[in-house]
Amino acid sequence: MSRNREAGSDRKGLHGPTPEERPRPSGRRSNQGVRVDPDAEASHDPRRTTISALVKHEPGVLAAVAGLVSRRQFNIASLTVGETTNPETARLTLVVEEPEPGVRQVEKQLQKLVPVISVRELGRDSIRRELVLLKVHGDRPAEVQAVAEMHDGTVLDVGPWTITVEVTCEPTKVDDAIDAFRQFGIRELTRTGSTALARGDEWTTDAEEARYERMTDAGEYPGHTNSETTTRPPTHADD
Repeated sequence: MSRNREAGSDRKGLHGPTPEERPRPSGRRSNQGVRVDPDAEASHDPRRTTISALVKHEPGVLAAVAGLVSRRQFNIASLTVGETTNPETARLTLVVEEPEPGVRQVEKQLQKLVPVISVRELGRDSIRRELVLLKVHGDRPAEVQAVAEMHDGTVLDVGPWTITVEVTCEPTKVDDAIDAFRQFGIRELTRTGSTALARGDEWTTDAEEARYERMTDAGEYPGHTNSETTTRPPTHADD
């Protein structure tokens, strides 16, 4: 037996470290015995961001997204859905507050849903708006009007005992408006959650430009023409 070992030691094989020299993983093991990557367990501070999804305009889309959020336990601050210029699609806007890995997971899981066409996290320069309706006590109408004007709000209803105000602005400014109206005693309040679009001529999600142009060329948008391609200012590529 020893002779066979000595003969085998002369054979050429793959070079590499000895068993004692090989690196050993240091992460803990899960309950299933699988080694956990320490980087995956690193703590990340949560951040609030806006994700826009272009979805098929059909029944059950909102329920599918709500089910996904419930199963994955994502921290969703708000979720809104509404029509777009294309009657076949709707825009779903989510405001999430998650660590960086969680934000990426929200995008990946949304993309797996059948009704979802395109998903994108919007930048901080995106245009975001939220609407809030507040019903306050009406014993100081002049002051309520002044605070409403200060926040670009509109007084919608004035009754003997209450005043109802609408404020539409950036989500952080909605919070400021609510705080300002607390001095009058807020009896009721409802807010819509954020909706958002990318700024300038940038499309909000990747799939929208092609779908918009296809529907416009087919004449399926009454009153719409592909004016962007005919009236836009020349660029260096056009010279």
